Amino acid sequence: MGQEMTYAGHSRAILVLGLPLIGGHLAQIAIGVTDTVMLGWYSVDALAAVTLASTFFFVLFIFGSGFAWAVMPMVASFAAEGDETGIRRATRMGLWLSLAFGLLALPPLVWSEPILRLLGQGEALSQDAARYLRVAGWGILPALLVMVLKSYLAALERTQVVLWITVLAALANATANYAFIFGNWGAPELGIVGAAVASVITQTISLIGVLFYILRVVPEHQLFLRLWKGDTQMLARVFRLGWPIGLTALSEVGLFAASALMMGWLGTVPLAAHGIAVQLASITFMIHLGLSNVATIRAGNAYGRRDVGHMTRGAVVVTGMSVAFAAVTIIFFVGWPEPLINLFIQEGEAAREEIMVIGVGLLAMAALFQFVDGAQAIALGLLRGVQDTAIPMWMAAFSYWLVGIPCSYLLGFMLGWDGVGVWAGLVIGLGTASVLLNSRFWGPSLRGMRQAAAHSP
Repeated sequence: MGQEMTYAGHSRAILVLGLPLIGGHLAQIAIGVTDTVMLGWYSVDALAAVTLASTFFFVLFIFGSGFAWAVMPMVASFAAEGDETGIRRATRMGLWLSLAFGLLALPPLVWSEPILRLLGQGEALSQDAARYLRVAGWGILPALLVMVLKSYLAALERTQVVLWITVLAALANATANYAFIFGNWGAPELGIVGAAVASVITQTISLIGVLFYILRVVPEHQLFLRLWKGDTQMLARVFRLGWPIGLTALSEVGLFAASALMMGWLGTVPLAAHGIAVQLASITFMIHLGLSNVATIRAGNAYGRRDVGHMTRGAVVVTGMSVAFAAVTIIFFVGWPEPLINLFIQEGEAAREEIMVIGVGLLAMAALFQFVDGAQAIALGLLRGVQDTAIPMWMAAFSYWLVGIPCSYLLGFMLGWDGVGVWAGLVIGLGTASVLLNSRFWGPSLRGMRQAAAHSP
């Protein structure tokens, strides 16, 4: 059936699988948006500090998520082969590796102030960001475990539950933020620390929700039976696939983290404007990320069946969907930047006009990188589906670190374009990655799969 599916059939299948994943990603980003909006209402200093702190947390979290992303194509491929033992083994070892990484990441999160100072951030900004991370850092443990279990469920095409668990978490986060940031409902007014408390509560609720669902609805995989029992062969396999994915994601997030550091050098107001623009761009990127996850699942399924025709047609459709959405996003970012930025700034904010001027310029650059950011995300999803992760890791690292970051510094500081120059470097880095990664999938990866299919019995 896979080889005969039409382009319209692929479109329907991608939307059925993808819309809940996209909704789940939007609900996830709603957690960050809620933090940004509520802390923006609290004070610009708090907004700038949480922008820096969240970037630091996210760099470590996204690196550790590589093992969760490795679970997704492996489970999809095992499911296509009907190998339930393989599904259980891959998911368990993904949990092991994610927990180990989380424990290693805790010390730099809990004692982050000297690290932030070494990275050139001001004393007050570093102190506030460190106050947030001393509490929020503990959330990396449940957050990474949730990522593995969501990848397992998504690979089994149980995407509806991924959506609803994330929506529940977003609602819990908004409620806890409102209570602990501002001191509502009898809670203490904790400001930026209140946002950190809300974050840990949210991640814990997510973990409880996903564990409850798996134990009730898919007990046949027995994921948690003798969870402590090692499996060195599968551990090595998940590690080999996962660490390049983690480093690839780290390279991209590192590009944005470096841009946040550079914006911090320009001052608190530019950093606050950058935080708003990043949140808006992140919201739209969640659509591309959801489509990228679908690309991984469906490519992993086709890979398990050695169905090259099915994979190729699906890849064309999912790429086209990403391009179409990018076009719509550009219209909004260029046509209506002020109303979008206004959502994040309180009426009486003294720096309101300055933030608006900087933010409008940054959103114009964010509009430029919609096409290239979406295209590189889809290519990475497809490459993960065919379990091709090592060469793409080097391509991404080259694009983001050897092209993007130097261009950001050159345009932002040496040519004096300030924030717009920093963001122009992001566009150049993402554009380079888009070209290289798409060339990799449509060239060597598909050729390799065709050859494997030709020699399979």
